[in-house]
Amino acid sequence: MLAAKKKWVPRVTTAVSEADVAELAKAVGVSPLVAKLLIERGLTSTDAAQQFLNADQQPLLDPLTMHDMEKAVDRIQEAIIAGDQITVYGDYDADGLTSTSIMYETLDQVGANVNYYIPDRFKDGYGPNQAAFDRLIDAGTKLFVTVDNGVAGNAVINAVQERGIDVVVTDHHELPAELPNAYAIVHPRHPEGHYQFGELSGAGVAFKVATALLEEVPEELMDLAAIGTVADLVSLTGENRTLVTLGLKVLRQTTRPGLAALIKAASLEPDQLDETSIGFGIAPRLNALGRLQSAQSGVELLTTLDDDRATELATQVNSLNERRQGLVKTIAASALEQAQSAENATRQTLVITGKDWHEGVLGIVASHVVEATGKPTLVLNEDENGRLKGSGRSVEAYNLFAAIDPVREDLVAFGGHHMAVGLSVMHDQLPILKAALEDAATAQNLAGQGQATLAIDGDLAVKDATLATLDDLKRLAPFGTDNPAPLFELKPAAIPQARAIGSDHQHLKLQLSDGKINVDAIGFSFGTALAPIQASPSDVAVVGELSANTWNGQTKPQVMIRDVAVTGTQVIDARTQHLSARNFQAPGVYLFFHQKLMDKLQGYLNPQSQALFVGDAGTDLSGVQADQAVFVVDCPDTLVDFTTVLTALPLNQLTLYLYRQESVYLAGMPSREQFGKLFQFTVNHHDVDIHHQLTAVAKHLHIERNLLIFMIQVFFEVGFVKISDGVMNGVSNPTKADLHHAPSYQLREQQIVAEETLLYSKSAALQVWVKNQAAVKN
Repeated sequence: MLAAKKKWVPRVTTAVSEADVAELAKAVGVSPLVAKLLIERGLTSTDAAQQFLNADQQPLLDPLTMHDMEKAVDRIQEAIIAGDQITVYGDYDADGLTSTSIMYETLDQVGANVNYYIPDRFKDGYGPNQAAFDRLIDAGTKLFVTVDNGVAGNAVINAVQERGIDVVVTDHHELPAELPNAYAIVHPRHPEGHYQFGELSGAGVAFKVATALLEEVPEELMDLAAIGTVADLVSLTGENRTLVTLGLKVLRQTTRPGLAALIKAASLEPDQLDETSIGFGIAPRLNALGRLQSAQSGVELLTTLDDDRATELATQVNSLNERRQGLVKTIAASALEQAQSAENATRQTLVITGKDWHEGVLGIVASHVVEATGKPTLVLNEDENGRLKGSGRSVEAYNLFAAIDPVREDLVAFGGHHMAVGLSVMHDQLPILKAALEDAATAQNLAGQGQATLAIDGDLAVKDATLATLDDLKRLAPFGTDNPAPLFELKPAAIPQARAIGSDHQHLKLQLSDGKINVDAIGFSFGTALAPIQASPSDVAVVGELSANTWNGQTKPQVMIRDVAVTGTQVIDARTQHLSARNFQAPGVYLFFHQKLMDKLQGYLNPQSQALFVGDAGTDLSGVQADQAVFVVDCPDTLVDFTTVLTALPLNQLTLYLYRQESVYLAGMPSREQFGKLFQFTVNHHDVDIHHQLTAVAKHLHIERNLLIFMIQVFFEVGFVKISDGVMNGVSNPTKADLHHAPSYQLREQQIVAEETLLYSKSAALQVWVKNQAAVKN
């Protein structure tokens, strides 16, 4: 079997009545499926559902109700009138770049003397940096406006204010216990404010400041606000839903040369842009800038009016993103190899280290390791001075920040939250850090938390996985945090096609069938599920999101796989005519039907594996556990031998190599004429040294050498020849005998049947045969 990566649970446990579904569906004009999903998401009234479904028609909130908004606007206008230099101090991620662009364009539009500064991740770090602020002040800055940062910059902002330079903070991050002594703090969740929606992104807050400054809603900035909102994974409910819905309309018709060039570089269709296009196409490219170099050019890309410059910058950004992908792939491969070491196999948490790893991508790598192992993970790069710096990612059941916080004094730097951290530590302090992680895993009962869960919205029949259903579901978009895309469980009757795709075969592509209709499905990073699926194609269940795939002008429905499970015993057809060390890399129990082959190959097995000779009917297989992978290395001589083994084994996963050096089935049985030629040869030739003359005899008789050996063995068993010290002579006037009664003849007949069934049958037939044996559970 193949266990699901996560435990599948209903998103809502309370049953929804069909009457309520029908009533809401009629009231708001949606399908019963959409009405059911609305109710399950808490939108039970007609008014609530209508507002949700028509987010683009909802009024935006008054920006002046946000804390310090009027004070901030007055101070900015004062600087504009005085002609003072205003610097927008931003951040290097997609939300920070769009926030900076919104604020910069707005100030420029109202006649401000404005510039912007994007801190360098590697030199300045996140948030206000004292040296950077000092340089900007020395260059003439009289007023700072921070975007997407600032509420945690107490020391720097207080020092700047003490120099007589005002700082207006606009931010959306968690408010610390002590706020900086800034001139104004514009924040949607400030305890002294009255704003009715606290989940704005940095770009959303900047957009509200722009609205207050311009005294009207700047629709031309909504594309940037939508990108920042989606990219920062804030709640896609309330005002954010309205901003993104409206912003996507602007984005699909954007007049920004930089965005148009970036959309083209990402191979996106402008009129088909949605929140997924931002999340997986636009945002990663903007984020790649700050991960690999200074992101200052990101604001230029978003704000330039020069088509040529826009194309140049978009090409650079796209190239950086490709480089980022390459770095992640290389480092992740090394990190995953470390994660699977014997030492790490026993740990509940992981600390992965390397040298010459690019620090800008280590958070992404950590996410890959967590996804693959389910373990909270730190990924750190070590420099020549023994200082390790990197990022950590966690699972919902483990508070990574709380785990490390008790030893923060032993670290060079540390910050973060429940699910993600950044830190620096000296090499000699690594044992303390590792111990703290393991201690916290025990204290937080990580092992007892059970499998991570995956919330699903119900079952979906293969026949209902259509473009029409997808159009219905799109009424609930845009999807994101707090409004996830619906996930459904599909149980196809069959999998007509299954293959691994991608350069490293790391992805999975399937066809799901109900016997009449086939629907494509694709699962990124699910390539390892291919063999179990092929082994039990009728026992597959997937959880996925319904989407559309357009290829060669034709659009078809497609399921984006989020998890997959295969029930029953997995019979993996890996039949081969060549065995090498790589066939024995996976841990498990390796069964051999021939002792000589086992003696030759068992040195290839890793320490976690076991070799067992099962050619003897008395072999004890009681020690094989149900959760162990079992590999049948060679082909048994008889089906009875194989059935005996299968009957004695508790199987979940059985991989069949069924190696046979020489095929008896292909050679077949000697003909009556061939036996007659050999008999006549033994009558006419005496003292034949079969050790040295066998090849010459085979050539003389025109009989294949291995077949001749078999024939001589049969003659010896029935008394037609005698062999002494390797010398063969015919028996004078031998007793009449039936060759079919010779043990070797009977064994060869059974070998032929076994090979025909096990080696030369089609894969599906072989799997059915194996599963039909007594001990194999379907």
